[in-house]
Amino acid sequence: MLKTEEILLGRAMLRWRVGLKAAFAATLWATLMHGAVATGAEPTTDPQADPAPCVAAVTANDDDKIIAVCGALIDGEKTAKADRVKALIARARVYERKDMIDRAIDDYGTVLRLDPTQADIYNARGELWRKKGDRPRALRDFGAAIKLNPDHPAARSNYKSLAQELERLGALLAVNNKPSFNCAGARRAVERAICANPELANLDREINAVNTRVVSDATRDNPRTGRAMQREQDDFLARRNAAFGQSDYDLQKVMRARLDHLLAIGRN
Repeated sequence: MLKTEEILLGRAMLRWRVGLKAAFAATLWATLMHGAVATGAEPTTDPQADPAPCVAAVTANDDDKIIAVCGALIDGEKTAKADRVKALIARARVYERKDMIDRAIDDYGTVLRLDPTQADIYNARGELWRKKGDRPRALRDFGAAIKLNPDHPAARSNYKSLAQELERLGALLAVNNKPSFNCAGARRAVERAICANPELANLDREINAVNTRVVSDATRDNPRTGRAMQREQDDFLARRNAAFGQSDYDLQKVMRARLDHLLAIGRN
């Protein structure tokens, strides 16, 4: 009897071991299958966004389609960085053509945050800042483009012309509303009147500047002609000084007429 029980117990143990091995094999198989799926033809990550519609819109030069389909590509979470950069540039150029300057600047700014090595984009954004009248930001962008590419022809030209423009503006601001003479030494009533009126002060400075240029040009061709033109200016000043204060004398009208006369000579 004892032997029979031992046999039965042995068979039960055998069945338990077989069942345990089968469960382990099933678990192992499931694990292997999961790994095969994860590394096989069906990846667990979602596929990236397709840039083809944006590329097709750009190729077709369809501005409205570019804004729509490239905009969707830009906003897509699965868009590759390189594709997003290209789509942003394409849309920014459309915004430029539509004179939507602020939106173009925003897109170019996003491009530069994603890829700060693009000299062309710094230059393009600088041109837009300049168009908006923000010269300091424009100059910084042109400088950044040159730093990335010292031989960038457009950026170098833009930087040079803007620097010269700022220099001229600085010079103009320094003399704005100031006449050609020192008001601290003004003795004549007409000179004090000019110093007290910004419009007359600017007219006086312009008359002096244009006359200097006209006399210099004339002197190069014929010194005698240059001296005659300077005497004409001296006579104008003498008549102005003598006539100022008379009831029918219009100083601004007389000065404007003199400037127009000199400008006409300079154009000939």
